[in-house]
Amino acid sequence: MSTPRQRSHHSCWTCKARRRKCDRGRPACRVCSDRGILCEGYEVRLRWGSGIASRGRFTGAGEPVVASVPVRVKGRRRDLTREGIGLGLHVEGEIKSSMVLPMGQEYRLGDSPSESSGRSPESCSGRSTEGERLFQEFLSFGIHILHSTTVHDEGNLLAPRLPELCRQSEALYAICLALQASISESNPRFLEYFDAALNQFRTELARSMERLSDGTFTAGLLLCSIGLVHGLPWTMHLHGIHTILQHQGLDTQYRQQSPFRSHLHEVMGVMDLPSFAIGRQNPPLGFWRRYCRNRGGIDDVEVVSGLPRSLLDIFSCVGEGGATEEDFWDWPGSQGSFLQCQLWEAYRLAGMLTVRYAQLHGLSGQAIGSRSRSRSLSTSKSQSRARERERERTLPSTKVLVLRILSCLDAIARGSIEPDGKDSLVLNAIHYPIFVTGLQTGILDEDPGLKQVLRGCVALRRSRAEVGRDGQVLMDLLEEWWQSDRETSVHQLAQSRALELGLL
Repeated sequence: MSTPRQRSHHSCWTCKARRRKCDRGRPACRVCSDRGILCEGYEVRLRWGSGIASRGRFTGAGEPVVASVPVRVKGRRRDLTREGIGLGLHVEGEIKSSMVLPMGQEYRLGDSPSESSGRSPESCSGRSTEGERLFQEFLSFGIHILHSTTVHDEGNLLAPRLPELCRQSEALYAICLALQASISESNPRFLEYFDAALNQFRTELARSMERLSDGTFTAGLLLCSIGLVHGLPWTMHLHGIHTILQHQGLDTQYRQQSPFRSHLHEVMGVMDLPSFAIGRQNPPLGFWRRYCRNRGGIDDVEVVSGLPRSLLDIFSCVGEGGATEEDFWDWPGSQGSFLQCQLWEAYRLAGMLTVRYAQLHGLSGQAIGSRSRSRSLSTSKSQSRARERERERTLPSTKVLVLRILSCLDAIARGSIEPDGKDSLVLNAIHYPIFVTGLQTGILDEDPGLKQVLRGCVALRRSRAEVGRDGQVLMDLLEEWWQSDRETSVHQLAQSRALELGLL
């Protein structure tokens, strides 16, 4: 009697797809090499489930899953659940309708209709009264959480276009409802809305390979906004959108886009900046540096971040672009309101700390390197060492930088509660300087009152929910890091908690 053939679970992905015997050679198998084809390797491929669960044993769970899972044991099915997990990750054997991303991950473009049917609080063909109420609330005030300038900023291109965009994209409408539900503390259905919106977006994105509409593009960016606020995985959506944009000729067409399309590119570029994410699960794309840099004047302000484009140009070079402390120190500033100027000063000084302590901020792996290496990348060969040492002496100490950032944050907090600051959205943008300052524990431990300033800024932002975002997840992470042994970076701590947070 013949022995039943055992299916191998250890072949490379290329041999699996071609149903060929694999010799399991590493890093590439010999079978693929001999045939002159690309060996796709052996890394575990992960498929994102439908989002925070709204049915089954995960119902109501509120925490995201871990970023990786062990390889399935041959001949058995593994239960990959863990207490508190709210998103499902599954090992993928057969890959369908997917896009390969860096780091061996896969972006699942859509689930089958049977998976998403029956779960959505709102159907695609009809919009409920509850849904319309949430949408009107989002148009009235919820949309303000997406911007960091003023309530009535004429540069806000999204607000007047949103109703029409939602007629183009059902996914965008569903994501608006989920976003509004996420900031409505009394709404218990956020998990359902988010689950439905995520499935709708993936289905819609799968149909966009030939043309990515402004509505679907906006939906993806708003989906990222939900993730970066609540710590849910979101950089994978940026990678999925980027893959489609490149397929459609982004490298040759990005300068010929409409003003609104260019705005969407800028929003994507800001979200992708390496300095503004904690626990990032996918590497930055360098989107701003490649497609948005040097496209605005010194006083042009990007409305989502609330920062001058000239300052964002410097932030886009943190990492592989070789930005230095001097680049931030020499930034000439820009014209704006008092609160805006305080915000920009806080960002400029926080940028210097980010370069100075690259390893502390989890950016050393992105080619920032040490402070001296970053400086050498942009220092011209003709500059003398004597001048470089003189330049070094003019830069403020870390303690001075921390105190100046805290003074800016305190001024922003005080100014925001004044009558003149009622329409300002500057509080939406304070997470980055709070986070960077919060990592200087040696200085903060010397004076407990400094930590209280940070706590007070986050508390003020939470109290103004009509214009701000809840920063409690970020504050909880900082509090935990303050109590830890600090042998690992705060980014590693976030990743161990399966958190992927944004600082915008």
